[in-house]
Amino acid sequence: MSIQVKMPNCLRSCDPASRPCPPPLFPRMMQNTVKKVEGAEGSAISMVLQNKNILLGVSGGIAAYKAAELVRLLVKAGATVRAVMTKNAQEFMTPLTLQSLSGNPVSTDTFDLTQESEIGHIRLADTADLVLIAPATANILAKIAHGIADDLLSTLLLVTRAPVIIAPAMNVHMYAHPATQENLKTLQRFGHHIIEPAEGELACGYEGKGRLAEPEQIVECVEATLTKKDLQGEHVIVTAGPNCEPIDPVRFITNRSTGKMGFALARIAHQRGAEVTLVSGPTALVAPFGVRLCSVRTALEMQQAVLAHYPRATIVVSAAAIADYRPAQTATQKIKKKDGDFSIPLARNPDILAGLGQDKGSRLLVGFATETEDVLHNAERKLHSKNLDMIVANDVTQEGAGFAGDTNIVTLLDRTGQQEPLPLMSKDAVAHAVYDRLLALKISP
Repeated sequence: MSIQVKMPNCLRSCDPASRPCPPPLFPRMMQNTVKKVEGAEGSAISMVLQNKNILLGVSGGIAAYKAAELVRLLVKAGATVRAVMTKNAQEFMTPLTLQSLSGNPVSTDTFDLTQESEIGHIRLADTADLVLIAPATANILAKIAHGIADDLLSTLLLVTRAPVIIAPAMNVHMYAHPATQENLKTLQRFGHHIIEPAEGELACGYEGKGRLAEPEQIVECVEATLTKKDLQGEHVIVTAGPNCEPIDPVRFITNRSTGKMGFALARIAHQRGAEVTLVSGPTALVAPFGVRLCSVRTALEMQQAVLAHYPRATIVVSAAAIADYRPAQTATQKIKKKDGDFSIPLARNPDILAGLGQDKGSRLLVGFATETEDVLHNAERKLHSKNLDMIVANDVTQEGAGFAGDTNIVTLLDRTGQQEPLPLMSKDAVAHAVYDRLLALKISP
């Protein structure tokens, strides 16, 4: 039976190809709040922030209250956070709040002899691995852009040689003002990273662009900035999530995949410098920052989307739980219940990854083998039959592995015959291990 499939719509949450990497501008991200979840490593955030010194500057806007959650997330990810608050910021939040969350004293005054003797503003700047200004008001943007150093925070920004991320938050008209926009362009020329504010209802009552990006999204940008860009120049296609094969307008065939492993693979590839296209079936997840998302439902739609981007791809990681079968016919109306049994004839879906393996060229292909028995044997068979460079095998019957969880237990098998079992770890950590192995394969004969 011939089935007409519409080409899926692709959404680009940012266009990495349009600017250098690391990008001086973080475009506006999807505004859904990303829920960071507990895993074996303590967080869905990978361990790139472990033992990093983050200098957080808080300037005086209503969004200053979000700095508390930002500090909590950074500390949870393993970072050491030292906060600096402007005088106006202290009108919205006390330094004690950030001190309690960070476990470190909060600096507020360049000329406070006690603060200077205990910390020292030069040492604050010198020891920072990254400086983050969130929220950044129009006032602090103007000071940084023009080299004005009349308080502790603006002084530190002239002294530091660490990467600087700035997350503006202000009234919509203030943000759109030519002076503010010109200051932002100047800061980008300095090499600073700008996280564009989100759009929505503002505290002043206006609607529009000016809301501080969500703390989870800001942390993701911090992580991306500090991650080594060893995948720069690569175009990675990642497939993720389940397929939904329609039976009728109400019912469909699907599986237990939530897309978490695939989304982690897409997120980490982007953070390591790759241009990433994420082809995903239906999930409840928010597209990772900086990743081109192509949303699909069926296996045939997924195949079309992958093939559309395949000519430019250098790496393909197939983490989707692609449906092997679909209903041979889709009813145009809801099928009514009747007496007796009911059967649904199924048609075979194409094996997307095997098809890519037949036209592999110099690309690196990675598959996943989700098994319940003979895991390594079945994985190795798929590795060779589909002409893959690597396959990630996991036994979904193991506790901590498989669908819906935030951790995984996998074994990496590659074309050289090597097998590397990995312990229980977060899915971000698994993604890093996959790319580490791929890079090793790339330079091997």
